[in-house]
Amino acid sequence: MDRRYDLIVFDWDGTVMDSTGHIARSFQLACMDLGLACPSLHDANWIIGMGLVPALQQILPDLPASEYPRLSAAYRTHFLAADDALPLFPGMAQLVAELAASRNWLAVATGKTRQGLERALDQSGLRPYFDASCCADESFAKPNPAMLFNVIERTGADRRRTLMIGDTVHDLNMAEQAGVDAVAVSYGAHPVDVLASSRALAVVDTCAALRDWLLAAGQLAAATPGSAATPGPAATPKSAATPGATANLTPRGAA
Repeated sequence: MDRRYDLIVFDWDGTVMDSTGHIARSFQLACMDLGLACPSLHDANWIIGMGLVPALQQILPDLPASEYPRLSAAYRTHFLAADDALPLFPGMAQLVAELAASRNWLAVATGKTRQGLERALDQSGLRPYFDASCCADESFAKPNPAMLFNVIERTGADRRRTLMIGDTVHDLNMAEQAGVDAVAVSYGAHPVDVLASSRALAVVDTCAALRDWLLAAGQLAAATPGSAATPGPAATPKSAATPGATANLTPRGAA
């Protein structure tokens, strides 16, 4: 079966890494540190994936912009306290390795800072599998499509053969604005009913279900017994390891 996509773009928090609960709680604690009203878990989850300024404007509309640096610093203190212990979702490491071994281009478009993504790529061991990445401090925040356009341009992919995978409506709206297909995962920040109301091609509830969808789309090489649970061969480190690097890639579909 011919594959539908050449480039698969992942959001990170809530899609690849099981970090949304820690992000939301860190934000709540930062608000309490500054004597601000503690936002609900729902509201804290809702802003995950957005850039700092639009997120704070939405959740704390009365907070002066002069206080944003203090709140950001307090959030960072709480987040970094357990950052190195955050796990990937079950099956995600294997899926990413299998997609890379099946000669898909892989990229990340994330609301994390570059420094945060670099740390996460190293801690997770997934750095070798990604060809490009774009972060919130390098581009316009989601749902602006600039992040997607960035990784599409750097890989040389066609947006019509690009797939976005994310756990929030910010990811899905970004994909829609970019003219890119999207699949939603419901195990992250935003509830399934909200994701289901989007124009995503599918909403899946586990990494295994995501793998099944990608297999049906032709994105995975013919499976062998046990292949879904066994990471593919180690890849040569790619351009995602160097912030701002421009990928010079041979189209995998032509290889």
